[in-house]
Amino acid sequence: MKIPFKHSLNIIATLALVYLLAACAPVAGTGRSQLNLVSDAELNQAASLQYKQLLTESHLSSDRKNTRMIKAVGAKISAAAKQLMAEYGRENEIAGYQWEFNLIDSDEVNAFCMPGGKVAFYTGILPVCQTEAGVAAVMGHEVAHALAKHANERVSQQLLANVGSSLLSIGLQIGGVSGGTAELAMSAFAIGSQYGVLLPYSRAHESEADRIGMSLMAMAGYDPHEAVALWQRMSQLSGRTTPYFLSTHPSDKQRIVNLEKFLPEAEARLKRR
Repeated sequence: MKIPFKHSLNIIATLALVYLLAACAPVAGTGRSQLNLVSDAELNQAASLQYKQLLTESHLSSDRKNTRMIKAVGAKISAAAKQLMAEYGRENEIAGYQWEFNLIDSDEVNAFCMPGGKVAFYTGILPVCQTEAGVAAVMGHEVAHALAKHANERVSQQLLANVGSSLLSIGLQIGGVSGGTAELAMSAFAIGSQYGVLLPYSRAHESEADRIGMSLMAMAGYDPHEAVALWQRMSQLSGRTTPYFLSTHPSDKQRIVNLEKFLPEAEARLKRR
């Protein structure tokens, strides 16, 4: 007996919803509910291997002064990260982090923190940072991505999109939908998941990392106003032409507006030190 297409999708959607509700958790620092389908331990291990490979293939900076600064700022920000997670009773989530901070000799304007606390700074971003506080703004932002498990969420979203596509295909077959109608449904799902879910979450991640990062730098003793100044300098380097609604990052103007909204929260943390 052929099951009506609508009923088959309802059954699939119900089963998927039960699973997703069990996999959702709030982000420490913002309370936003996020999806985590991947083991942190597995992700951290994979990130550690990638980090080792990166260091093998890269040239570490021979600038001892800047290298010491990166490591010193990293130590302060990682200590603040432990304090922040402890405030939410979730310090155990980063108890296994093996923090590491390295300065890579490259003109690339970039920095990142992998799951598990593996941080890489590129010398090309230092002129934009200008000061130790500027470095702390970038460091706080990148470490915030790790604390908020954004990498886990992105992987989980992609897994969910892949599973959703497969379930839709099964539902179409069960419902007896084929040909052009089925292709149209699959295409609509692909477009919707990319522009309606994956990219918007990337923008949300950036804004969330900005907010948490400002708190981290303030807790580490740095003036959070420097985060605003940093992104104002960053905006002068930006030459993006991608429309905002398709971008994986907030526009520079919107980012600065958001940072200014987050300032009171970060300033309060600085005063409580």
